Amino acid sequence: MTKDGPISFAVMLGSLRKASFNGIVARSLQGLAPDGVTIRMLGSVGALPIYDADIQADGFPAEVTAMADAVRAADGVILVSPEYNYSIPGGLKNAIDWLSRLPNQPFAGKPVALQTASMSPLGGVRCQYHLRQALVFLDARILNKPEVIIGAVHTKVDAAADTLTDETTRGFIKAQLEAFSAYARRHHG
Repeated sequence: MTKDGPISFAVMLGSLRKASFNGIVARSLQGLAPDGVTIRMLGSVGALPIYDADIQADGFPAEVTAMADAVRAADGVILVSPEYNYSIPGGLKNAIDWLSRLPNQPFAGKPVALQTASMSPLGGVRCQYHLRQALVFLDARILNKPEVIIGAVHTKVDAAADTLTDETTRGFIKAQLEAFSAYARRHHG
């Protein structure tokens, strides 16, 4: 990545549900990205086995190393997630736990942006708080502002069309992606 060259981000989706509102948000990102920014989805966090040190002792599963390689190759990572029980969904936390065990830690020094969406008015803010705690430990470089916290997400999407329809929300996301692009250019490496 150069100061003005192309930039690529990887998206880690915290939801497993096929019709997930957060999935709709994640799939909308490329269309909201600034020119020169490519955004690609990582494999499903649901494809990773539950973290177990005995499995690790036999070697990291291929799904884990593939996800780690994609995170390392990206100029930044965008975590898009619902909030489960005031915290991080289990599948997403499991993926973070697996990635944290690898040598050449994929999140170390990596710019990370957070986006959460929920049917509740709070929009997943507690999930973001807990993600920040886990990612600080991994030495990720978390973008603090602008935040993307989407409350009442079910009123801001057309689920049948798999589209984020709310223009205000689209504007918030666009602003974050612009800021994240500049942030990643300053902090990658």
